Amino acid sequence: MPDWLQVYHHMPYPLRVLAASAHGYRLRWWRYGPETEDLVAAALERERWPAERWRAWQEERLAYILHRAATRVPYYREQWAERRRRGDRAAWDLLANWPVLGKEPLRANPRAFLADGCDPRRMYRTHTSGTTGTPLTLWFSREAERAWYALMEARWRGWHGVSRRDRWAILGGQLVAPFAQARPPFWVWNAGLNQLYMSSYHLAPQHAPAYLEAMARYRVRYVWGYASSLYALARAVLERGLAVPALGVAISNAEPLYDHQRHAIQRALACPVHTTYGMGEQVCAASECREGGLHLWPEAGLVEVLGDEGGQPLAAGKLGRLVATGLLNADMPLVRYELGDHGALAPAGASCPCGRTLPLLAAIEGRSDDLIVTPDGRRVGRLDPVFKADLPIREAQIIQERLDRVRVRLVPAHGYTQEDARTVARRLRQRLGDMEVVVEEVDAIPRSANGKFRAVVSLVGQGERPVRR
Repeated sequence: MPDWLQVYHHMPYPLRVLAASAHGYRLRWWRYGPETEDLVAAALERERWPAERWRAWQEERLAYILHRAATRVPYYREQWAERRRRGDRAAWDLLANWPVLGKEPLRANPRAFLADGCDPRRMYRTHTSGTTGTPLTLWFSREAERAWYALMEARWRGWHGVSRRDRWAILGGQLVAPFAQARPPFWVWNAGLNQLYMSSYHLAPQHAPAYLEAMARYRVRYVWGYASSLYALARAVLERGLAVPALGVAISNAEPLYDHQRHAIQRALACPVHTTYGMGEQVCAASECREGGLHLWPEAGLVEVLGDEGGQPLAAGKLGRLVATGLLNADMPLVRYELGDHGALAPAGASCPCGRTLPLLAAIEGRSDDLIVTPDGRRVGRLDPVFKADLPIREAQIIQERLDRVRVRLVPAHGYTQEDARTVARRLRQRLGDMEVVVEEVDAIPRSANGKFRAVVSLVGQGERPVRR
């Protein structure tokens, strides 16, 4: 059977639009329903709750999640049974008694995390590589999906005066146009989501006018995208003096937003710029208000900050490993899940000029991948879609060794073959062009001092590191 992406790329543009829109209508059915407006209104009302009320709400929801996980979810149930056999009498209703969950158990056997009686065929399945290139399979009930997207509607969009009903553009990592394509369109219109999906892989300076013209033609009201892609567009606008359509806001996601990037995007696009924090696992999220506070969503998960040595809880303001227990998806609960990022919580009672009582992140580190510089001058980031399919790979790292060569270090999982290596190389060339791709199989990928590794490392001009808040 031919690769679906290959079939899509051979379609004429009108058929690509139909395919993307059909997918968009399916996503809209999963994400939004008649209850969405009530969920959004309730989320906005909760933003003024006092801390005591939030604490009581989280404690009640957490108790339900922990009991369900320990008694109804095979992975956790077996863990607790083994602990009992060893004479461990720790109570599962205390979160501190649960071990930190890494990505490997979830990657190795995702079905073991589904609660008894949950039929994955009736759930929404997605693949995400998180921040480390580690492929994961996740399932969500429709209730959980709609709760998550109602929070997004309220806080990622609503705080800035836009909604899902507005036309919007996204600069993302889906390969919506073949890499070899040298002329527009480098985008596809998704009628199901009112979305102009624009390829981040084709955003070379000479193509920036076409991107801006498409945004104007489709009358988009706001733009959403990787920080590096928004910054690349902004640089082209500023360097070439390009005309920009009127936009209400630019929202960055999936990468740290550097101060110099924020300033350039704001100058170029002539609109406010705000950042977000979240992940496909849906256990933690935060959104930036107009006053610059990065507010956590208590409904999404309970967040802990742990020390690198010993994993002890750290005081507010101390930078450590971010761990979250998801509170939305009770059918595939993730308890004390390692996010792969470092961050710090603001002290209890810290306030924001916006007046919201949602807790604040004092600092966030992570997702600071380098950019790959292609021979034709493009800067490409967020290459994690290369690994999002069900490839038997535990983790992977991309290293740019020369302007025309990248090396992929990957840790194979059971069932890995050389065909998988060829698939990885082909997908990279689809995004990077005619570059040499060397696939190297390794036993492990070296970590840095903080226990993480960068998914993309460029040895051709080192990028700046994110500025802590």
